[in-house]
Amino acid sequence: MPTNEAIARAQLVFSLFDADGNGFLEPADFELMARRTVAALPAADDEPGQALLSAFRRYGDTLVVELDADGDGRISPEEFTAVVLDPQRFDAAVDEFAKALAAMGDPDGDGFVTRPDFLALMTAIGFEQRNIGELFDVFGPVDGDRIPVATWEEGIRDYYRPEKAGIAGDRLVPVAAS
Repeated sequence: MPTNEAIARAQLVFSLFDADGNGFLEPADFELMARRTVAALPAADDEPGQALLSAFRRYGDTLVVELDADGDGRISPEEFTAVVLDPQRFDAAVDEFAKALAAMGDPDGDGFVTRPDFLALMTAIGFEQRNIGELFDVFGPVDGDRIPVATWEEGIRDYYRPEKAGIAGDRLVPVAAS
């Protein structure tokens, strides 16, 4: 059973991916998100950018194939939450996305993502800057204010795990004011 934190993470991602704000995810939303994210790091060469575009497209395609029962080409919030929190149906797409996004943040190929590159990519996706900074700090930056690519990849995978609570990625979900 998904944790409350996992549901909140899925709802946040849905709201970020709904680029046109119409309450549904459509192929155009994923294309816009992909291009916006790739454009955030012009220093990254073509290969990581193309891999990230492919990962976003596969993510969107996986959702449509898995969920679009009525064939209208769009995904509702309820449909989205159901599939992204089902590892058997979605792990391959998450894995590809995690590798591609983390690689995009490592344009020099040294195995590390700098804070500015991390902030640029996560801001392009739509996360709040304050929350992005908190997440980066939790990942334990090392010399030169960098995090290992593998640490970010694992953090992305954890974000989509329905049984996880209290993970680093929970910092991306804004806390409701009391």
